[in-house]
Amino acid sequence: MAEASQIPMPVPAPRLNRMLDAVVARGPALAAVAGLLLLWQGVVWFFEVPEYMAPSPVAVLGAFQENAGTLWLNFWPTFFEAALGFVAGNLVAILLAVWFVHNSTAERAFFPIAVFINTIPIIALAPVLVLIFGNGFAPKIIIAGLICFFPTLVNMVRGLKAVPPATLDLMRVLSASNWEIFWKVRLQSSLPFLFAALKIASTTCVIGAIVAEWIGSNFGLGALIIEATFNFRSPLLYATVFTAALLAVVMFALVSFAEAKLIRWKTSDVH
Repeated sequence: MAEASQIPMPVPAPRLNRMLDAVVARGPALAAVAGLLLLWQGVVWFFEVPEYMAPSPVAVLGAFQENAGTLWLNFWPTFFEAALGFVAGNLVAILLAVWFVHNSTAERAFFPIAVFINTIPIIALAPVLVLIFGNGFAPKIIIAGLICFFPTLVNMVRGLKAVPPATLDLMRVLSASNWEIFWKVRLQSSLPFLFAALKIASTTCVIGAIVAEWIGSNFGLGALIIEATFNFRSPLLYATVFTAALLAVVMFALVSFAEAKLIRWKTSDVH
């Protein structure tokens, strides 16, 4: 009997090829970063800038190596404050947005208050919260949450209302309950708007935590920035700033990863 012909199975791309593709895709960004670092090093070397004013990238790298333990110990409190503030601030904003969409009276009553709170500078509000709650984690988490709150509230309200009227009419004709309309229509419509706000909040929550640590704290990246500044330890100052930036980038990447997994479509209405 003749042997049955076998259909060749597709061979998955080797891992090395996928890594090379990723490097090529990020090539312009990597080249830009490398060029800026070389320019920075060249300017510091050519103009003989004192290290206490502007350390070179080599000096900053040395500060990373010499103070790795200190940076690591101060990284975790800031991460804890930023992450909890991110979760708390966005959760409250989402719940309020749902309430506003289903209760126009509540929206008219409380939305102006939310706007007013958002107009208060965080740097002015931080000392008040420190006086009330002390120098512990509570004021830092609250400030990180407040800085996340308003953008998410505005975007979530807009997203929940961005359902075409014809779609709502169709759901009512099909005798859908308010819960079914919310879960199957409004929530799906709001996800692109929500993640647009969460991307902003993922970086600003780190700013809020660090600003709160400036006001009153003995630990965290914000406190380390103040200490390094007052002691003219510029390499450590720059290393701490880059560590805070890395934390914000990681949180942004996590939100982007969640968006890619949860949203399978794109919309042109989100800016």
